[in-house]
Amino acid sequence: MPPFFINLAFFSFIFLMKQILDITDMIVNHNVGLGAVCLLLIYTMPYFLQYIIPMSVMMAVLMSLLRMSGDNEIIALKASGVSIYRLVPPVLIFSAMGTLAAGFMTVYGVPHGTFRFKTLLLDVASTNLNVSLKERTFNDSFDNIMLYVNKIDPRSGELLNVFIEDRRKKGVSNTVIARRGKIVGDPKTMLYHMRLFDGTINQMDIADSASHIVRFDTYDIRLDLKAAAASASVAKKSPKEMTPKELARYIRKVKGKSKENYYGALLKLHKKFSIPFACIAMGLLAMPLGIQAKHSKKAFGVGLGLFFFLLYYMLLSIGSAFGENGSYPPVIGMWMPNALLGGAGIFLLVRSAKEKPVTIRWLESLWFSISALMSKR
Repeated sequence: MPPFFINLAFFSFIFLMKQILDITDMIVNHNVGLGAVCLLLIYTMPYFLQYIIPMSVMMAVLMSLLRMSGDNEIIALKASGVSIYRLVPPVLIFSAMGTLAAGFMTVYGVPHGTFRFKTLLLDVASTNLNVSLKERTFNDSFDNIMLYVNKIDPRSGELLNVFIEDRRKKGVSNTVIARRGKIVGDPKTMLYHMRLFDGTINQMDIADSASHIVRFDTYDIRLDLKAAAASASVAKKSPKEMTPKELARYIRKVKGKSKENYYGALLKLHKKFSIPFACIAMGLLAMPLGIQAKHSKKAFGVGLGLFFFLLYYMLLSIGSAFGENGSYPPVIGMWMPNALLGGAGIFLLVRSAKEKPVTIRWLESLWFSISALMSKR
């Protein structure tokens, strides 16, 4: 248990490092309250934990057995007539506990956390719209408006080099380019105006096949956050915000209507259960690796665990890519990584029980070569 919680805290910190800059920017430059920022972090954590828990389970099993191997406890057990298979039940129980924890995150934590995060972010954006804008990122929060800002002045909140595609009027497309801009409005009514300076409007009338160019010194565009808030309602949840029951209903609804939405939702449904069961597959894989590597250091165990988790994540990503477009059934793409790693773990465990070596010498050699190179530098 101690290695599990240490790894859980360590990997959670690594994942949260990505959010540190955004958090600092919200607190310092946009005066967002610390309570709101902490809630945003809490709502984000279930998404990270669904991947961190299987990784921590594998690292905990691997590091524990590496310690036992290094202290010659595995040899003592064998000499006492205790079979390697006697170690399987506690590992399976521990992995099953990890499966339940990860399953709670994927089934309940991620849907509710994602939904709460979106609604809270809208509340924060309603008081300070600049929070929802990011530099060099296309923003489509507003109905039929695509917004792009090259740079945001952190002190004045001024927008530099603004690009807007406005399709609110049917049959007419307006492309607005301005050197500077600023957002003003009333947070209570969620109605804002973007005031642009020194730019041009390129208007394309599709019906009349006509185009016009207008230059301006000052130009106001109305931005309505109410439409964005309406999209956060329960009736308009995205598949990633749905529970398994809601996903099942959504799959039946879009079946035969939209191939892309059908396979995407089916993929997410299987993913909610395949990721938790990765704890058992990785726990079984960690057993023979930890038992055989009796001369390895803990640093090698950490590197070995990371290698196989990255392999799992790569297989999962490949399965997601091919499963979304219907190249093969999503059930194969989501469950194949578990079958491969779990099957490899069972195979290597049987070899360990029969006193046959598990071939990980090339991994040890690669790890020690990298460590020696880094120490020289």
